[in-house]
Amino acid sequence: MTDLAAKSPSTTSPNTTVSKTPAANAAEAAAHFAARLSFETDCADVWCAMNHQQQDFVLVDVRMQTLFAAGHLPGAINIPTRKLTPARLAEFPDDALFVVYCAGPHCNGSTKAALKLAQLGRPVKEMIGGVTGWIDEGFGLARG
Repeated sequence: MTDLAAKSPSTTSPNTTVSKTPAANAAEAAAHFAARLSFETDCADVWCAMNHQQQDFVLVDVRMQTLFAAGHLPGAINIPTRKLTPARLAEFPDDALFVVYCAGPHCNGSTKAALKLAQLGRPVKEMIGGVTGWIDEGFGLARG
């Protein structure tokens, strides 16, 4: 056990690294967290939408085709970031919401894809956690 873990709350400094910087006021916090939700979604919300026939988005795996074939989210299509072009996206309505994901928290492929889609004028959200988060939630992968 580390010294830090051994300390009880009553023996720690009242000005810890957590509280050293004051929390934002409630209105600022609400605006911040609402904004984050307009940019991202999570594995559980994607799973829920897909499994309750409420999928109102295009789920895009932006990893290379070999990784997609080895295992991807059920219902996802594979469009690696470099192939996110106006011509490739023409098959989707202009207002189609894209939800992009990559390997997981150690990968920024979905962030790059989300940026590219936004630059192309497309609505987009990043699924935080990626394949790693999906598996961590206990959800299965499709193959092929």
